Amino acid sequence: MTEGIRIDKWLWAVRIFKTRNLATENCRMSRVLVGGEPAKPSRTVRLGDIITVKKPPLTLTYRVDGLIEKRVSAPEASHNVTNLTPPEELERVKKIHENAFFLRDRGAGRPTKKERRDLDKLTS
Repeated sequence: MTEGIRIDKWLWAVRIFKTRNLATENCRMSRVLVGGEPAKPSRTVRLGDIITVKKPPLTLTYRVDGLIEKRVSAPEASHNVTNLTPPEELERVKKIHENAFFLRDRGAGRPTKKERRDLDKLTS
């Protein structure tokens, strides 16, 4: 294995971002931190580095357990990263989703005008 790998490649390979371009853009917007400092897309990551990814409204924390350059299957990718995100952070996101979305039965179609007004009253 190599000594290090570009962070944008690693974020894409372990499936934190869907495309390498998204990983690069998030690095440029300072949403990716390595050791608490913003990381440029060309930053080299090494084994044991702690990476923080800000995906609003969520802040995810990962530890680098393996260095891979190519995108592999999800089970193989999971061996190269450990999710250190605190459970309360994930719970906070669940609460946001519960409050923001209303479940509709599958196949129920779009809400009627009256149903939409009722939903708007609940959210206001």
